[in-house]
Amino acid sequence: MQKMKNDAKGADTRLNEIHFGQALIEEMFRAGVHYGYSKTRRHPSVSSFIYATKNKGDIIDLEKTSQMLGGAMEFVKGLGAKGKTILLVGTKPEAQAAIKSGAETLGMPHVTERWIGGTISNFGEIKSRINELENYRKESREGGLEKYTKKERVVMAKKMEKLVKYYGGLVGLKKIPDALYIVDARSEHIALTEAIGGGVPVVALVNSDSNIKDIAYPILGNDASVPSINLFTALIVGAYKEGLATLAVPNPTSEKKEA
Repeated sequence: MQKMKNDAKGADTRLNEIHFGQALIEEMFRAGVHYGYSKTRRHPSVSSFIYATKNKGDIIDLEKTSQMLGGAMEFVKGLGAKGKTILLVGTKPEAQAAIKSGAETLGMPHVTERWIGGTISNFGEIKSRINELENYRKESREGGLEKYTKKERVVMAKKMEKLVKYYGGLVGLKKIPDALYIVDARSEHIALTEAIGGGVPVVALVNSDSNIKDIAYPILGNDASVPSINLFTALIVGAYKEGLATLAVPNPTSEKKEA
């Protein structure tokens, strides 16, 4: 997790250093981004992004991946510039630390345990659970739980433990997110389906077994390798931070008009 935090902190510098050319491709190569799944698992929608097949395994074209990444980062940078909410999702063990750390860096919501059905399609119900957790925490801080019996507090504590596990990362989310960043969209197919159905754009790190035709900003690469996940998540987080930095910068033109 500490490594992911360091990656996120250094993402701003990396954004300035990487020009989506050879330097980026070499960094992706070191992270094992080019390793796809076996040719038999390849989804037809990614065929044009496969460079070659070696020992029955697909090798992803990193030049094309860098182009996909560039488009995704520009979109995320735009989200940051407008102060939009991006929900980070990654429940597989390899992605949990990167997603949690990246979300905390941005102060954004995240899902690392299990996607709760209805998070987008039935947000009103999800919001009630978030509110329940927030109210419990507030009462706990302010001593409001003293009005309950010991038995009642034990029952509430057990219920809150479950809410924290599945909804803790969503605390503070007041409305449907403006976008999702997903690690392994095939694994997180429920989240992807809800986002598409709700008109929420998705940025997703996907491997060669994924259908990318309905994903707004797919990034084809190794979605099972920790170094690969860390790299892409750090760059996406960095792109949002870069956009966010412009949010606080006054517009010289508007200042002159006001004067």
